[in-house]
Amino acid sequence: MSKGKNIYKIIDCKGRILIPKELRTAAEMEAGDIVKLGLHKGTVIAKKMNLIEVGDQTPEAREAYVRAAIKEMSEEKQINIAASILELVERRKEQL
Repeated sequence: MSKGKNIYKIIDCKGRILIPKELRTAAEMEAGDIVKLGLHKGTVIAKKMNLIEVGDQTPEAREAYVRAAIKEMSEEKQINIAASILELVERRKEQL
């Protein structure tokens, strides 16, 4: 995406907007990523975040966080997450 090109979107009745693929690609955002929304001088800012940005970032702490979160999810969400993990593993294998 060229730097000066503006993109206009309409907010739907639930307050949602679609971030165009070219912007998501440039920001390295993918489905399932965590996005932090903020407001700065009247401008809404969306920033891709890592799962854990504060506190203990050891592999053990991350695993404990994920396991605790999964326990609270519906079976459907658990299956969707498992499928996403399998896709990620397959992509990594293809890169080797």
